[in-house]
Amino acid sequence: MSALRTVTRTASRKSTLYNAIRAYSTKESTLKERFAELLPEKQAQVKELKAKYGKTVIGEVLLEQAYGGMRGIKGLVWEGSVLDPLEGIRFRGRTIPDIQKELPKAEGGEQPLPEALFWLLLTGEVPTAAQTKAFSEELAARSKLPKHVEEIIDRSPATLHPMAQFSIAVTALESESQFAKAYAAGVNKKEYWKYTYEDSIELLAKLPVIAARIYRNVFKDGKVASVDTSLDYSANFANMLGYGSNPEFLELMRLYLSIHSDHEGGNVSAHTTHLVGSALSSPFLSLAAGLNGLAGPLHGRANQEVLEWLKAMQSELKGDISKENIEKYLWNTLNSGRVVPGYGHAVLRKTDPRYTAQREFALKHMPDYDLFKLVSNIYEVAPKVLTEHGKTKNPWPNVDSHSGVLLQYYGFTEESFYTVLFGVSRAFGVLPQLIIDRGLGMPIERPKSFSTEKYKQLVESINKA
Repeated sequence: MSALRTVTRTASRKSTLYNAIRAYSTKESTLKERFAELLPEKQAQVKELKAKYGKTVIGEVLLEQAYGGMRGIKGLVWEGSVLDPLEGIRFRGRTIPDIQKELPKAEGGEQPLPEALFWLLLTGEVPTAAQTKAFSEELAARSKLPKHVEEIIDRSPATLHPMAQFSIAVTALESESQFAKAYAAGVNKKEYWKYTYEDSIELLAKLPVIAARIYRNVFKDGKVASVDTSLDYSANFANMLGYGSNPEFLELMRLYLSIHSDHEGGNVSAHTTHLVGSALSSPFLSLAAGLNGLAGPLHGRANQEVLEWLKAMQSELKGDISKENIEKYLWNTLNSGRVVPGYGHAVLRKTDPRYTAQREFALKHMPDYDLFKLVSNIYEVAPKVLTEHGKTKNPWPNVDSHSGVLLQYYGFTEESFYTVLFGVSRAFGVLPQLIIDRGLGMPIERPKSFSTEKYKQLVESINKA
């Protein structure tokens, strides 16, 4: 147990350090303290729910769902957000306009601070401005990278995709895992959440530094600005990327990191992070796995593909972005066997509220931007074309169809890096759930699988009955 005592003492010293920087009354709880206060009630609620209704049938599974990517099968617990096909995303019951209104903001800002959203997703409560500021300071204080992680990033070839570099660097942070050390030392499973929390906050703090170092190495001069403890998370991130002097870009980062954070638990990056975490892998390894899923073109990399497609359309139409020309271009795309990127969604059956939030930002800050005008005209044409084409269940735009345009406007033109931004944001949604999973003692995830022959036998026997 001496090793465990060493880990515990290290965690205690770190907590003392971070508590010392709190610039608010000690009457207000820190995020970790507040979660600890709420956890027993949540544990009791889940225990009662399972005891009373554990045998209740909550859905049926069709054979086509087993072969269709498990779409719509109810089988995951995800506290942070729920995605309704018609209402869209709700973060702990709140819509995007709700969080834009209710969550604390930077001084003079209009967009929510993602630090405040993390607090909301973990606890279900909106933090005070003072609590949010203290959390920002704690994240800044934890942001320094170990030397070996810096070296791994710096040694990565510029030809290696930024998302691959991002995943490698996050995996390398496993050396810092308090959870892994505590588990090896024999910590009681009731304490798992505490070490998962420490790892998650440590990881969240370091992600912008990792991302910025990759960006500056691959696309710029390799120099990264220092973290400023007086700045909020998004402002520090923008500053390290090299765009901190533009107040509008800071607001865009706050909006971007908030609305890309969570989209319930069934998407690839969220589910993968949760699944790997269920094996008691540390948050570092779990998020790295989720990032590898996010890198796929059917998931997070779609925003890169949308922008490439928009530029190709813009070039071919030679500036004439009339609705008639756009309609012809869309039909040519579909008739060639390709899809219209940025449209459709696995769950949603309406315009993605995240698209709407970005559109409103663009209408305020860049109404005459040529790429925004193109996106707007596509928005008026594509749903009709896709409906007539008849091969999509959702002809409406998703989040990916707009985000790249906003970044391009501010000179952030390196689209191969856009998924890394998505990865930083997604951590705000998946890490709170990892902490909750360990707090509730969630088991390893292990659904049942059948071969095609076994499924054939199963459905034949059911149909004979």
